[in-house]
Amino acid sequence: MILCNAVMMPHPPLILPEIGHGEERKIDATVRACAAAAEFVARAKPDTVVVLSPHATLYYDWFHISPGASASGSFADFGAPETRLTVRYDQAFTRQLSAAAARAGFPAGTRGEREPALDHATMIPLLFLQRAMADGELPPVVRVGLSGRPLTDHYRLGILLRETAEALGRRIAVIASGDLSHRLRKDGPYGLRPEGPEYDRRIMAAMGSADFGSLFSFSSGFCEAAGECGHRSFTIMAGCFDGLSVQAQRLSYEGPFGVGYGVCLFSPVAPDPARRFLDAELRREEEARRRRRAGEDAYVRLARLAVETYVRGGAPALPDDLPPALRDTCAGAFVSLHLHGELRGCIGTTGPTAPCLGLEILRNAVSACARDPRFPPVAPEELPLLEYSVDVLSPAEDIDTPDALDPRRYGVIVSRGERHGLLLPDLEGVDTVASQIAIARRKAGIGPDEPVHLQRFEVVRHV
Repeated sequence: MILCNAVMMPHPPLILPEIGHGEERKIDATVRACAAAAEFVARAKPDTVVVLSPHATLYYDWFHISPGASASGSFADFGAPETRLTVRYDQAFTRQLSAAAARAGFPAGTRGEREPALDHATMIPLLFLQRAMADGELPPVVRVGLSGRPLTDHYRLGILLRETAEALGRRIAVIASGDLSHRLRKDGPYGLRPEGPEYDRRIMAAMGSADFGSLFSFSSGFCEAAGECGHRSFTIMAGCFDGLSVQAQRLSYEGPFGVGYGVCLFSPVAPDPARRFLDAELRREEEARRRRRAGEDAYVRLARLAVETYVRGGAPALPDDLPPALRDTCAGAFVSLHLHGELRGCIGTTGPTAPCLGLEILRNAVSACARDPRFPPVAPEELPLLEYSVDVLSPAEDIDTPDALDPRRYGVIVSRGERHGLLLPDLEGVDTVASQIAIARRKAGIGPDEPVHLQRFEVVRHV
């Protein structure tokens, strides 16, 4: 087969003795499993190795493919500058992949390189592979970064990778580089969250059985709360196997330092139309969209019509049949847009700024799709995929202590002078008052130890 095999490998720098200085012995099962995974790839003698790296150049709306003839990197940032690696890039593969993406209107290519040096998530798996090669010579490499786009697009990129290999007659092996949760232990570098161990349990079950369709069921809020690293790498790799039955082997799982490390091997077996997981996920999303449209109320409908009209070049206006609740009242409101479970824009007002609530929602909907500085403007092709929610805010009230907050019931406004940070209530992954206030502080640029004024508010959420 064109797709020789694939591996899921972690990339902790301390796995290298020159960096771990003995600490690597605490993850000996991972060390041995990474060596076995490298031997698995080496035995297949691939023409090209595709490395999917969470630490390569990353953009919200673009998959960066490393350009050029070669690249080098070192572990100087980890105290081992003498440990270096140089790779040759498969330029023909990169050109073919970029051209295929352009023809498909898919956002991937070589534009936008910020850092040509190899990152540690690329180098660590390749160092293991170099040691496993009989002559110590690595095959040509294609390095692919991740993006902020939906998981379905990551999976689609995997399909493009395999199609490119088929077009060139290249036998490829795929390395999905990625650690698991970074929130497994209270004494770990990022602390403990309940989502951390749960993520690792679920992802090892999915990858250990090649249940690639379940990768779409991990919501963005859950993944963020778990502090995972490699989920999008794993999803691209899964796309390489779309429509194929897969033999999977789980080699190891460890997390003694508070970060999960998992190693799995994957071999293609035979065509299997039942495993076209992208088609199944897109059908599920279309059915969900139909249900949402059937159940949307006047608040959500107004936000959606405003966004669709604006993005298509029109001038949004209030409809003639606006309900009295939107025509005769005034209030602050937030409009939030989501795409495949990921936030796509959110703009709002803490109090009324328009003559009526309907106009408040209309203006904020347009701002959410076009003026949220965190995201590019919504494109016309995204419109059928967007999910909307509208939060109508009660007037904010002063509180003297965080004890008066409840992140499920109340939103919070944190203020110091002219700096203000607001966080809506009942957000996925925000489960404590401390985290709610900390996020609001960061949004306002207020330090963790600066005195602040606290306010709370309630919302009526329309989804």
